[in-house]
Amino acid sequence: MIGKIIKTMRREKGYTQEELAELTFLGRSTLSDYERMKTDINFETIEKIANVCDYEIVFINKKDKHKMLTSKNIERKEI
Repeated sequence: MIGKIIKTMRREKGYTQEELAELTFLGRSTLSDYERMKTDINFETIEKIANVCDYEIVFINKKDKHKMLTSKNIERKEI
């Protein structure tokens, strides 16, 4: 599922895989593997791709659709 979302964001922005890979400091083949869901992707990379494509990551509570968290308002801590 996330692979299709990444591909859609990239295409909507008008980027080729190579262009998006350069902007996110990924290899083109790595980005291709993410889009085809051949390789797992971590949250930091998803966030990086979303930021470059002008998207915001939003988490919606299943029980209360009015409760939302965004990646921008969550405090990030290094572990």
